[in-house]
Amino acid sequence: MSDLFKNILAPASILAGTIIGAGVFSLPFVFKEVGLATSFFYLAFFCLIFICVYLFYADIIVRTPGEHRFIGYAEMYFGRFGFWSSILIALFQLLLVMAIFLILAPSFLKLIFNGGEFLYPFVFWLISSIAIMFNIRRLAVLEFLIVSGVLAIMAVIFFLGIGNFLHSPISWGIVDISKFLAVGPILFALAGILTLPEFISYFREANIPLSFIRKSLFIGATAPAIAYGAFVLGVLGLSGSVSEDAVSGLIGNAPSYYLALLGILGYLSLTSSYIMVGMNVRKMFNYDLHFPKLLSMVLVIFSPISLYLFGFKNFIGSVSFVGSVFLPLEIIFIIFMWINANKKLVNPPIFVGRLLKMLIPVLLVIFFAVLLGVVY
Repeated sequence: MSDLFKNILAPASILAGTIIGAGVFSLPFVFKEVGLATSFFYLAFFCLIFICVYLFYADIIVRTPGEHRFIGYAEMYFGRFGFWSSILIALFQLLLVMAIFLILAPSFLKLIFNGGEFLYPFVFWLISSIAIMFNIRRLAVLEFLIVSGVLAIMAVIFFLGIGNFLHSPISWGIVDISKFLAVGPILFALAGILTLPEFISYFREANIPLSFIRKSLFIGATAPAIAYGAFVLGVLGLSGSVSEDAVSGLIGNAPSYYLALLGILGYLSLTSSYIMVGMNVRKMFNYDLHFPKLLSMVLVIFSPISLYLFGFKNFIGSVSFVGSVFLPLEIIFIIFMWINANKKLVNPPIFVGRLLKMLIPVLLVIFFAVLLGVVY
């Protein structure tokens, strides 16, 4: 295994593989509804913001001794208030995210198979649940292959649709940051915060110097945003009527073999994200809540399918809710967590320099504004 792949690309694919999931398929519909100029502005802006937030959280993880996840860090630096708040902000959020993956899975499986759509969420759930018990090093190469395939198919969509897009009547419009409809889905599509402990665990398990984390993190965070932009333009060019899941609208507008390939790779991308999120949830139950390993496994396997069966099936609404409410709260929580951790920890910051410290008030204003915008 080459040093470039082992030290940078493999861990970057863990982060990118988690980020590229259900959220990307809401973007073509949202971009068309809100306006391309505004949506692309938000996409680039929040990509940079997420990189800053990742560095804050990575700094907490690396400097804090022991094995923890979001709930454990929150309890250490905020006490019992942090413990109970983080259960709502992090644990419940991730279970909702896993349920969202179940909502979207049938859109891909119906591109591959005929009939039996009722069973598709359960097939996806069963196969993905089995893989949750694997360790992170075993999944790194698989994540790299899946991410490479997904990025390749997004590039194919871009080249198939960009010609039509350039001659389409779709207008870019002007940037209007008051259009908050795009914020929730874009935040959801770019988010990979709570999987960062798995990203850091790869470096620890493989004995890779922490100096490689910045480069790997930057690649893992920016590659999805670039791919999203290409995917949106391609889908808008291929299909005049864009469906909420971006996939159904391609039926009849692309060759059958291509749709089958898209179905396979889209299904795999959801599977990789589901596995990484599920692994994080399992370790939250085990490390932070101190549940037995067997109970942790049972809870992470059956909670998402239970939410789905109880009626959690609205894709765009679910994505917007998680992205507009849970993610801003989570980011605000992480920033204050870092402030508290920095006061208590003896060792100096590793990934947070003077510039990032100066940006703390700006980041807080941005995400408080997002929450107020959602309320408005």
